[in-house]
Amino acid sequence: MTYARTGSVCGAVTLCAALLAGCTDGGGTSPGTTRAATPSDARSGGGAKAGASTGTAGGALPVASPTEQADPAKQPRTVREAREFVRKMIADPQLLGMGAVRATPYESDPSTWAVLGHDCVWRREALPKDVLATLTRYFEIPASGTKGSVRMSATVTVHRTALDAAWEQAGMLEEAVGCPEQTLRPGERLTGLDSTAVAWGENGNTTSDDSLSEVGKCVSDTQGGPYAYSWTQSTFGSVVVGASVCEGQGRDTSEISLAARMLVRVQAEIAVPVAAASGSPEPEPGPSSGTPDPGDAKGDK
Repeated sequence: MTYARTGSVCGAVTLCAALLAGCTDGGGTSPGTTRAATPSDARSGGGAKAGASTGTAGGALPVASPTEQADPAKQPRTVREAREFVRKMIADPQLLGMGAVRATPYESDPSTWAVLGHDCVWRREALPKDVLATLTRYFEIPASGTKGSVRMSATVTVHRTALDAAWEQAGMLEEAVGCPEQTLRPGERLTGLDSTAVAWGENGNTTSDDSLSEVGKCVSDTQGGPYAYSWTQSTFGSVVVGASVCEGQGRDTSEISLAARMLVRVQAEIAVPVAAASGSPEPEPGPSSGTPDPGDAKGDK
């Protein structure tokens, strides 16, 4: 997703630099090595820096090294491969469970992705050159008795390189800073948004190169609110998975781990032990892929 707020470019560059400090090894392989700073260390604002290592009397706790990485030979390289991969990885009602059903609409237009404008309103625009494929699906857990409905989304995006995926992560953090209140569509909005980041090996993250989370409130003219809202987004190689949850009245969705379930699918498809990567290094971004937008962020809310 493109983050259109030009005033945040410098912040996004700083954030991406922090991400890339620990997500490249110089050989073009998957992110995940230890780094000195995290994206949340680089951003300003309130709240705890969830990406920072916990300090002790003897210094910071050591950050665990990754045991798996995305094999360049297994990652999609063409638009056709990426589209097939996305449809294989993305969640469906069966994966989610909990009585979830397809919402209307069920799928986004695969030739577009969500863009956050200067006015903090989401729109859909054509895919940028660094994205091979993306898809968002929408779900609902219907209202039952005194409990309101729960609205969810799942997004899988395949970038041309892991570097492009890191730019998307940086943009997500900038969103909450520049737009703590956002309009999803007419009559639906998000408020009080705050984002944090956790690198591989930090705060128990042993499954993704970087994991970002966003929390706030969701409000709807038809569904009411405010209700608890959360978005989780993780990268593994050139793949980004994300999921959002807007709770309803009397609901507790703390056990919903949609992004994590999709990430398991992705790792089963392209992960190898760190010492066993067999593919060629990723290609450097060039004229065919375009220059990554420093404001790239998540695929859909």
